[in-house]
Amino acid sequence: MILESIIIVGFALIIDFIFGDPKNRYHPTAWIGGLIAKLTPLGQNQNQKLEKIGGIFVVTIPVGITVSLLLLLDFGISFLSTDWITLVVSVVVGALLLKTTIAIKGMERYAMAVVESLEMDNLDSARVNLSMIVKRNTSDLDKNHVISGVLESVSENTVDGITGPLFYYAIFGLPGAFVYRIVNTADSMIGYKNNIFKNLGWFAATCDTVLNYIPSRLTGLVMIISAALLQNNWKESYQIMIRDGKKTESPNAGYPMAALAGALGTKFEKVNHYKLGSGEITLTKEHVRSAISIMKLTSLLFFGIVTIPIITVLSLIGWWIHA
Repeated sequence: MILESIIIVGFALIIDFIFGDPKNRYHPTAWIGGLIAKLTPLGQNQNQKLEKIGGIFVVTIPVGITVSLLLLLDFGISFLSTDWITLVVSVVVGALLLKTTIAIKGMERYAMAVVESLEMDNLDSARVNLSMIVKRNTSDLDKNHVISGVLESVSENTVDGITGPLFYYAIFGLPGAFVYRIVNTADSMIGYKNNIFKNLGWFAATCDTVLNYIPSRLTGLVMIISAALLQNNWKESYQIMIRDGKKTESPNAGYPMAALAGALGTKFEKVNHYKLGSGEITLTKEHVRSAISIMKLTSLLFFGIVTIPIITVLSLIGWWIHA
């Protein structure tokens, strides 16, 4: 069980590094997002209490359906003819499914799309590309704030799209990774503190905050190690993470963002919200490339430093028999 689980994670990372994400019509996260979108109007209500209850169902219905399908799939695989066939199918299917919860190459592609627009001096196109990976209004951002948005998104996505799923896979297997992904997707769709979603999205936002508490801080620490190995400023990375990690409205997002800002020796700024780091706000495409390198190395180090030890310990105490 230990080796099988570790191989599944290893293969999932390799698949993502080489191939990236499948097209939306084949991607489980796209299906989950579609289901959440259909449930959202059903959960809305003039009564605030009923709308909050509706928000619970918007999250728990996709969770219940997905976990049930995963358990049925696992049950079906266990009935294959021989142990070695069962093992091979389990590893292949497990790796393919786990891969759909992580997005390393996908994040790199989105980040570089912004950079390529800026290289062609097309700021409007860069703003549009940035709007696909951040929640903020990008229409009036200057070049530096566009690049800052990309860097912030890379650091946040390192948790949301890589280390978070790996952390919960290590504890709960595929159901853990998918539940995390569902909550994260729901939060990105309805977890806003505005008049439209503040009641409906409260449950998704609260769950996302709770689930990201440990992974975000672990990711910040692993980013510091990555910075040291890549000869970035790891001391500044640590100091800025400790100093600025709590400055964002999210209690979790600031830690990997501040760690990356320190590692790159620069400053991230979301206008009228926060400033992270002590360096210059003048940013270049090289900052983005360095951030992507840190994201990739952090993914591999998190696998080795966090995921493998958790799987090993939990397997040895018998937890993973039931996960």
